[in-house]
Amino acid sequence: MSGRFEGLNKIPQEPAARLLAGTNLKLEAELAGPATAGVADVLAELEAAGALVDMLKLLAASLPPRESAWWACLAGRDVIGPQAEPSPSLAAAEAWVFRPGEETRKAAFRAAEAADPMDDTAMCATIVVYADGTLGPDDLKEYPAPQGALQAMAFGINLKAVDAMGDDFDGPMNFVIDRALDIARGGNGRIARPTESSEESAG
Repeated sequence: MSGRFEGLNKIPQEPAARLLAGTNLKLEAELAGPATAGVADVLAELEAAGALVDMLKLLAASLPPRESAWWACLAGRDVIGPQAEPSPSLAAAEAWVFRPGEETRKAAFRAAEAADPMDDTAMCATIVVYADGTLGPDDLKEYPAPQGALQAMAFGINLKAVDAMGDDFDGPMNFVIDRALDIARGGNGRIARPTESSEESAG
């Protein structure tokens, strides 16, 4: 297995197939490994097949809610651009990641409800709303969140980030994948893009 996928301590030690089954994300690649294969092994197989989109799907299905929300927030920053002020949705989602609790979750709910339909970062706030597996705070806690919605939004906002980078597809895809892997190892996901590293070295 590639060292790229070692030490993913935040990801549940369950078969990748089981984690995917709890979402609406389905892999396109045909896997040769056993159905009991863990996430790291399946990621390695997908990497060998060049199945970057499937790798992104599997990471979206595997990260726990708080880590997934942070991964989405970093992608949201890519979507709006480095100089832009965060939207209320993005700011509320980031606040919950740093201080998880009912009040910050309620703030994320209000931000998601008020968001412009064209605001992609509303996905970040909605991930927070669904983080405990329910439809929202207060009375909405009695109802389950839509199955797979949190994971689909994490996948979706990261695809938006890849598009916003305006580079070749493979580079940005590997970047958001590596960011998720860093978060899965307990890092903060604030890794440098390869192009940034190259430019710094050149300077």
